[in-house]
Amino acid sequence: MPAELQQLAAKIVSRFYDEKIVSAALIVGLGFVNQVYRVDTERRKAIVRLNQADSYTEYAKEKWCLEQAAAAGIPGPRVLAIGIEDGQAYMLQSFVEGENGLETAGADIRIWRRLGEYARVIHEIPVQGYGGELSDPAHGLFLNPPHPGSDGSWHGYIRYNIDSLTESDPLLGLGVITKTQSKQAKAIFEKLAAQTFRFGLIHGDLSAKNVLVDPEEQAEGEEDGAISLLDWGGAEVYPVPHGDVIQLMLTQFRDGTPDAAQFGAFAEGYGLSPEQLSEARELMLLRSFDTVRWAIDCAPEQTGKFAKWAKYSAGLVLDQTD
Repeated sequence: MPAELQQLAAKIVSRFYDEKIVSAALIVGLGFVNQVYRVDTERRKAIVRLNQADSYTEYAKEKWCLEQAAAAGIPGPRVLAIGIEDGQAYMLQSFVEGENGLETAGADIRIWRRLGEYARVIHEIPVQGYGGELSDPAHGLFLNPPHPGSDGSWHGYIRYNIDSLTESDPLLGLGVITKTQSKQAKAIFEKLAAQTFRFGLIHGDLSAKNVLVDPEEQAEGEEDGAISLLDWGGAEVYPVPHGDVIQLMLTQFRDGTPDAAQFGAFAEGYGLSPEQLSEARELMLLRSFDTVRWAIDCAPEQTGKFAKWAKYSAGLVLDQTD
């Protein structure tokens, strides 16, 4: 299969440019979800991302997000074409020069501060709706597919999680919360239901691994090179700035990144307030509880993993005495 995918990537680039292919190679380390290939012709370089055919809608969303981000001044690859071929969804992108942010010496804090600056710009991109499914690109309308018990709306989502905090709640049996904490969580969720949030576009996976740093392309007046932002597959419309902050707190829980200094640089770049960070923790509690409930219904094998996240979230917000 890898050989067939490599040939497919080469064919897509050859047809688009009408040029002879010199080389095509899998980029190791970028294929956790997609198979990512660098393809060189005699005159140019390109990137081809491949996945199952049902990933086409995700590629369409990424294309839209990259175009909106570019219009707002955030560097990134250009999407040259998307489609489905030989049972594979593909995205053909321009090649962006630079080193992956994880490999760029001395750029660590600068990258995280820039990600904070980028997040603030992204959150101002005009969008409508709520959720991670781009329904109407012309109007920037996103939807949230419903799951059992939730109608897909923001208030339906909160209400479902409030109504699930019962004496027979599976979260009690999983050891995520105690009965006392369940009552505390219900009070917090009721408060969130009555609160008015600003909804905006979030990237959904801000990290050093999703940037390229090019020291040769220096922006005017800057000492450092351009930083391009990649991988918009996790983009959605969610309360801002909370959505991207929740994602950072989740990755802190999973692997310790960003660390305190990196998170501080992000917060400084964005201009986060203590109140926004506090609200983000409460919304993470809501999101983590909902994710466990989704796993119980739709992906039981992942329940334990998400229950650990929910228990961690509860430890940040709820009293630890019973």
